Amino acid sequence: MDFNSPQIQENIERILGKADNIVLHSAVPFKYGYEMDGRADVYQYRNHINGVVYITGDLIGQKQKASDAGKYELMICHRTDQKWGPNLISALSYYTLDSSINSGETMDIGGFASSENTVKAIIFDKYAGFNIGLKKFGLMLVLGITEDELEWKRRYGGSKLIEELKAKNIYPFTDLMRKSILEQ
Repeated sequence: MDFNSPQIQENIERILGKADNIVLHSAVPFKYGYEMDGRADVYQYRNHINGVVYITGDLIGQKQKASDAGKYELMICHRTDQKWGPNLISALSYYTLDSSINSGETMDIGGFASSENTVKAIIFDKYAGFNIGLKKFGLMLVLGITEDELEWKRRYGGSKLIEELKAKNIYPFTDLMRKSILEQ
């Protein structure tokens, strides 16, 4: 079963609403592989939150490493149209085939963050899940965090950081120039 199967699409639409008619296609399709610079296509949804949800569309059906989200697509949310987030999740697509990604785990985003951005890392969170038969599927949120928040996560844990981001009304949005929750 892959991303384009009717059952997968129905469940994703139940969560996010109808997809926009825009697909951000990768210049080199995912199927050509990492070595050929292949990337995942990205789909837009505007009917779920007051902003834009972007999700990859090539990962379900691939041999991903085990995750608390089951077989999943990566997801990022912005308050307005952005190129940065869709490019990030598209580039991360092959990482999901080599490494297990679970809620509360973090990753430094190094070269993806410019020097003026306050967001320097990401935290993953199982945003939504569904079952088809006995198989588990989901959407894994990629959420930008600051260096201070990354250090805070190391001390108190990923689930606590996610709780704080929700309490401060930051979750599920990635805003590259926001203040740390420790400054609010």
